[in-house]
Amino acid sequence: MAGPHVLITGVGSGIGRATALHLAGRGFTVTGAVRDPADGDGLQAQAAAAGVAVEPVVLELTDPEACEEVAGRRPWFGLVNNAGYFNAGLVEDVARSDARRQLETMVLAPLHLAQVVLPAMRAQGQGRIVNVSSGIVHLAAAGTGWYQASKQALSAASDALRAEVAGDGIEVVLIEPGGINSEIWSKAERDLMERRGGSARPQGYERALRLLRALDGRMHPPTLVAEAIGDALTARRPRTRYRVGREVALMRATRYLLPDRLRDRALRTLLGM
Repeated sequence: MAGPHVLITGVGSGIGRATALHLAGRGFTVTGAVRDPADGDGLQAQAAAAGVAVEPVVLELTDPEACEEVAGRRPWFGLVNNAGYFNAGLVEDVARSDARRQLETMVLAPLHLAQVVLPAMRAQGQGRIVNVSSGIVHLAAAGTGWYQASKQALSAASDALRAEVAGDGIEVVLIEPGGINSEIWSKAERDLMERRGGSARPQGYERALRLLRALDGRMHPPTLVAEAIGDALTARRPRTRYRVGREVALMRATRYLLPDRLRDRALRTLLGM
């Protein structure tokens, strides 16, 4: 008998792919959304090698009609909104079009998918919406502004949605990963290298690049996040937030214990700004 149906976005690599494989191994019937059909082929091959099955689907998250078609295919037990990217750069250096696409992909799309799946979840009296935020929401730093904007907006909307559907048997859970080994960081490095030349603060980019490279090899495997998502989907009463990595608690403490200007000064010093 088929297990509960779960739709996961961003399964081309990193956390999304690890989650698709992990959930399939735990008995879920997994549909994974990718932008590139080649990523879907790779996922299927990896799943077959692991002795599980995952159904890939090509989905452009900035296309509302495509989102409605995929999310409306069947009643889902779970929706895991994972897709995202860093878009590293100072707020003033990121083009409006790039910022808009990030917000569409990482805020509007996941909330739209939630809107589509909620009626069927409500009708069946159960469902889980798991939104992958970030531990970095607790510590905004130069160069992360637009990423922060998208993740903090998703977190705030998730908190509101959790309260709104609490009486329907539907749980809304946030995942807050710390430093996770994934392709998001190589994309962030490319962003920093491309934007530093035209910036009024090139020294900040140089320091950020050095810090990013220093973290290489010290990050957690994406399987840790996949396990947290699995727990959020299977717990009888899931936590509202799952924080992955001890550094998340440190960032949170820094956010709420240090005065804003002291924290700003420390971060500017760290980035050589």
